[in-house]
Amino acid sequence: MNKLSARQRTLADALEFSGIGVHSGSPVTLVIEPAAPDSGYTITRHVEDGRKVGPIPVHFSRVTRTTLCTTLDLGDSVAVATVEHVISALSGLGVDNAHLIITGPECPIIDGSAWPFVEGIMAVGLTVQPAPRRFIKIMRQVLVRNNEASAALEPYNGRMFDLEIDFDSRVIGRQRMIFDWTPRKYYDDVSRARTFGFVRDAKILRQAGYALGSSMENSITVHEDRILNPGGLRYEDEFVRHKLLDAIGDLALCGLPIYGRFRSYKGGHALNALVLHGLFASEANYEIVTADELPQLFDSLDDMPEGINVRPYLRSVG
Repeated sequence: MNKLSARQRTLADALEFSGIGVHSGSPVTLVIEPAAPDSGYTITRHVEDGRKVGPIPVHFSRVTRTTLCTTLDLGDSVAVATVEHVISALSGLGVDNAHLIITGPECPIIDGSAWPFVEGIMAVGLTVQPAPRRFIKIMRQVLVRNNEASAALEPYNGRMFDLEIDFDSRVIGRQRMIFDWTPRKYYDDVSRARTFGFVRDAKILRQAGYALGSSMENSITVHEDRILNPGGLRYEDEFVRHKLLDAIGDLALCGLPIYGRFRSYKGGHALNALVLHGLFASEANYEIVTADELPQLFDSLDDMPEGINVRPYLRSVG
């Protein structure tokens, strides 16, 4: 094992992204900064009235809405929506600590996937930090249901995601993906999968205040039995891959990477949040362990995307 793999990582430099929110339609700037060891993911919002709220931990206990995206309550009547794509990019590439600074009510959607954030992280590289990586090891099954839909966390020697979706649509239908996580596999197989929506729902969503910034530039648009986007799909099963991308981001809100198996059938943001509440309902469900205690994970931690610069520890951030 490369000893550096068992140590925490943060960004080697700050990143900045500008765009609009897919639901709010509002312009927003997002900065992602390096963060100190053991700080996890934190967020600060600059509010339009001049206030600054944060830094606040990005944590499932702050999830207040899960309709079409994951929204966090930062306190003081301030929220940030659609955090799942950027958090998915950080978690998917194995970044342990990062601080987000946002100027609006919603993270920028950009192209509807995690790819722009992944490209940014790849460009600046990562810095190894002087603290061991920690994981939440699943000790017994936690299962939540909502009618036919279900989500579960289970003991497993690795980090596996098993997702299945089933839509009443000829374009989508029933799709399943089983994914054993490594940063390289996330980069190759998940990061470019875009969010999606149906033309039949557009008017109702906009009347309810959603999808005000949605377009074919940031969403796969499905109309009856065809895809309207001129370029088609990025993956043959892009729909289930995007649900996987969302799940990786949502589950990272527990504060540490999960060591175990996540299973989902017809799931989404609501069930992803519920299964984390179920996990932490009893301390018997999990243990907090270091990477050194998980030899099965070492190959996964070493499997980084080609071309990313991972710098040895030089100094502490913060």
